[in-house]
Amino acid sequence: MPRLFFCCPFCPYFCRMGGQRREDLWPGLEVAIILKKDQRTGKKTTGTIRDLLTSAPYHSRGIKVRLESGEIGRVTEIIGDLE
Repeated sequence: MPRLFFCCPFCPYFCRMGGQRREDLWPGLEVAIILKKDQRTGKKTTGTIRDLLTSAPYHSRGIKVRLESGEIGRVTEIIGDLE
């Protein structure tokens, strides 16, 4: 069963969204990110994490990652299995 968590500090519901906590992310996990150039439109790019770039344990706008494709952005959604 996937691990569920609060998607933000103010959310009263558990969900699979997120990407704000570093402990929920690891290389090989499939995620959706928003690239810097797509921040205004909110267009998501999906891919597999190669590297975690944010060193802090929490970031309100999402942990910054590099995908296998080389694209860099902030995680907005976890698509892969959380186990």
